Amino acid sequence: MKLLKGKTAMITGAARGIGKAIAMKYAEQGAHVAFTDLIRDENMEAVEKELEAFGVKAKGYASDASSFEVTENTVKDILADFGTVDILVNNAGITRDNLLMRMTEDQWDMVINVNLKSVYNVTKALLTTFMKQKSGSIINMGSVVGLSGNAGQSNYSASKSGLFGFTKSIAQEIGSRNIRVNAIAPGFIQTDMTAALSEEVKTEWAKQIPLRRGGDPEDVANVCVFLASDLSSYVTGQVISVDGGMHT
Repeated sequence: MKLLKGKTAMITGAARGIGKAIAMKYAEQGAHVAFTDLIRDENMEAVEKELEAFGVKAKGYASDASSFEVTENTVKDILADFGTVDILVNNAGITRDNLLMRMTEDQWDMVINVNLKSVYNVTKALLTTFMKQKSGSIINMGSVVGLSGNAGQSNYSASKSGLFGFTKSIAQEIGSRNIRVNAIAPGFIQTDMTAALSEEVKTEWAKQIPLRRGGDPEDVANVCVFLASDLSSYVTGQVISVDGGMHT
């Protein structure tokens, strides 16, 4: 039996990387998928076709999750197209790494807006829908950097730490309406972004990981399936690390 059959998921930043892996796993498990990215291009259209091959409804939307007004309009479009949303994955995120003494205000603001304010924007836009149907699962994509910090990533770390606080607070606010809110803290996940790193850097990363390897996007996506499904019906307000034991 498919774990998410008949459910509809909205995933931000899902045209590639971890977001795309989540979308694919959800479609494989029977969920209809609405996903966003900054632009609608050939890549987004290709992802739509890959998702539809699982026999589900899928549609990509060009949307800037860091804009409250744009997000509200996107959510209205998704609700009009799909009827409802049962699962929200706040996955959109960027990095603008720099030491604080060299970090510009733009680098700080951009990361906070995309990584943290977007979570407020999308969650707020869908909250009425979740409250009315008295059900829903919200999954916020964090990072182990939000738990441990990392030199040169004070903006990124702050955004992910804030996301964890948001997760725990909202879980307490809306748990009585049968709405669950959890977060995932991925470690070193092998994506297009990390592929640009040198082999030396990757080797050094692996030495810090008890399992001695980087994770795959599917490792994160599998945990997202668990948190979206009824298998986790008594799990809320949690931050689950998917890091090979790096933050043990």
